[in-house]
Amino acid sequence: MGKIQRKGKTGASKTYITRTHAVRKLQLSLGDFRRLCILKGLYPVEPPSRKKANKGSTAPTTFYYTKDIAYLAHEPVLSKLRQHKAFAKKLARAIGRSEWADAKSLEQREPKYKLDHIIKERYPTFIDAVRDIDDALCLVHLFSTLPSNDKLDPKLIAHCARLSAEWQLYVMRAHALRKVFLSIKGVYFQAEVMGQPVTWLVPYMFTQQVPADVDFRVMLTFLELYQTLLGFVLFKLYSTLNLVYPPPLDEAKDELAAGVGAYVLKEAGELDLGKEQVAEGVEKVREGDVRRALEGIPIPTEAEEIEEVPPQTEGEAKDEPDEPKELPSKLAPAEDSAPEPAPTPERVNTSLFSPFVIYISREVTRPVFEFVLRSFGARVGWAPSLGSGSPYSLEDPRITHVLLDRPQVPLGWVREGRRYVQPQWVVDCVNSGRVVPEGAYAMGEVLPPHLSPFVQEVPGGVVDAEGGEEEMDDDDEEEAAEDIEDAEADEEEPEEASPTAKPKSTKPKLADLPALLASASDPSDPSLLRAAELEAESLSLSHAEFQALLKQAIKRANASPRAQLKKQDAEAEEERGKMLMSRKKRQLYEKMKFGNERKREGERKLQRKREALRREGK
Repeated sequence: MGKIQRKGKTGASKTYITRTHAVRKLQLSLGDFRRLCILKGLYPVEPPSRKKANKGSTAPTTFYYTKDIAYLAHEPVLSKLRQHKAFAKKLARAIGRSEWADAKSLEQREPKYKLDHIIKERYPTFIDAVRDIDDALCLVHLFSTLPSNDKLDPKLIAHCARLSAEWQLYVMRAHALRKVFLSIKGVYFQAEVMGQPVTWLVPYMFTQQVPADVDFRVMLTFLELYQTLLGFVLFKLYSTLNLVYPPPLDEAKDELAAGVGAYVLKEAGELDLGKEQVAEGVEKVREGDVRRALEGIPIPTEAEEIEEVPPQTEGEAKDEPDEPKELPSKLAPAEDSAPEPAPTPERVNTSLFSPFVIYISREVTRPVFEFVLRSFGARVGWAPSLGSGSPYSLEDPRITHVLLDRPQVPLGWVREGRRYVQPQWVVDCVNSGRVVPEGAYAMGEVLPPHLSPFVQEVPGGVVDAEGGEEEMDDDDEEEAAEDIEDAEADEEEPEEASPTAKPKSTKPKLADLPALLASASDPSDPSLLRAAELEAESLSLSHAEFQALLKQAIKRANASPRAQLKKQDAEAEEERGKMLMSRKKRQLYEKMKFGNERKREGERKLQRKREALRREGK
C-alpha cells in the first residue's frame, strides 16, 4: 500500500509559498522582507495553477518558490536585521526614559551589515558584474543630482557624486566612450569596458524637485546594492590601469567647484616585497597592456588557414639556404591584385579631438562636454563661472574651438584662426567617428537633425532615428515586377496576345501606393485592406497587380525588424496581462479571442468570394 498523500502537502502547494506565509516563516516585517529579496535577487513567480498553489483559493496573491525562502533563512543579513530590530527597541526605551548615556552607548554599537558576500554570490566573474552595471550607473547619477531632505541623507548624495566622478575619470583615462545622445530625458552615454557595452543615462543639471508620492525605500535598497557593486567594479578597473583607488580628493579644489579635476589620479607604486627587489631594466607588465595587446591581434578566418608543412629532417634543414620561404597558395598574394587585408574589428578613433584646445563658454554644461571632450583626447578650458582650475583662459592663443550656445559670437571674443561652434558639433563628431565640418554648426545656423547613434541600419534599407519607412532596394522592386508579370500571364486574354496589341504602360512601383503600404503592415484589418483596394483602383491597377504588390508589401513588413519588435512587445504585453488575470477570466479572454478571429476569417472568405464574383462579371 502506497504512502497516503495529504492535501496541500505535495505538488504545487509545496513548491510555491505565498508572501504572507514567507514573511511569517522568516519572522520579518514586510519592508525587511522586500529589502532582503532585492539584495538577494529573488523575484515573485507565477505558478501554472494559482488555485493549486494556494490550496484551492483563487484570491490574488504573490507567490515565491519555497526553496528560495528556505535559502533566505540562512542569510547573514537576516540575523543583522533581527539584531537591528532589537537595537531599535532598546534605543527607543532608553530615549523614553531619558537615559542619554545609555542611548549614546547603544548608538555607537548599532549593528550594521555588509553586502560583500552578496556581490560575490550574484556575480561570480568580473564580466558578469560589468554587464550588470547599467542600472547601477543610472541610479547613482540620478541620486547625485537630487537635493538632500529628510529622506535623502547628504552623505548618501555625496557618495553617489563621488562614485559617478570616479566612473567618469576611468572612462576618460581609458578612452572607453563610444556613443553620446542628447535626449529629452538626459544624456545617454555608451562606453566599452572589457569588451562589454555599458549604457547609462545622466540627467540634465537642472534644479530637481523630489516628488512626495515616490516611495524611496525600495529605491534606496537598490542604491545600497548598486553602491557596493560599483565599489567592487571600480576597484578592479582602476587596478587594471595601475591607478590608486579611491583617487585622492583635493578639498580646496572641490570647494571651488573644480568637478572631476578635484580628483588626483596616481599610479600605484611598486609593491613592497621585503628583501626582494625588482631587477633593473625589467619593465613591469600591466594587465591592461596585455589585454590591449591581445585585442589588437586579428583573428584568422577559415580562408586564411595555413597548409600543413611536413616536418623536415636535419639534412634537409642544413642544405636549404637561409632564405624566406614562399607563402602557401592560400596566403600568396595575387600578381594582378593587391592582397586583401584580414577582417579586423572596427576601431574607434579615441584621439579624435587630440589636436584641439576647446574652450567651454559659461552657458554650456561643463561636466557633460568636458567628460566627452577629454574622453577623446581634447585639452579643455572653461569660463571662470563654471569652476576653478581651468588650464586655459579665453585669451589663450592655443585655443582652436569655442563652444557657444548663443545667437551670435560676442564682439570681443573673435580671434583669427578660432572656430566658434554649437555644442551639438561635439556629439555629432563622436557619433560619426570623424571631425565633421564646423560650418553647419556656426552661430545662428539651423542645426542638422541630431539622430540617435543607437539606431542600427537594416540590410536592404535604412531606418532613420525618427522611425521612417525603409526604402525598397532594387532586388525587391525586380521581384515585385516579376510577380506582377507572372500574375498577368495567368490572366492574359487571347485578344491581348495578338501582335497588334499595344504595349502596356509601365507598372507603378510599390512606393507609389502609400495606402497599400499602410495596409500591408496589418493585412488582416478589413478597413485598411479596403482602403488599399480603393487606392489601387484609382491608379487603374488590375487585381493581379494589386495582389502581387500586396504580397510584396506583406513580405517587407514581416521582414522589418521594427515590425517584429513591435509584434514581440505586443505579445509580451498580452502575456503579462494574462498573468494578472484569474483562471476564469483568462479562459473567457481566450474564448473571446478565438471568436473574434473566427469572425475575421469569415469576413475574409466573403471578401474573397466577392472579388471572385466581380472578376467573373467583368
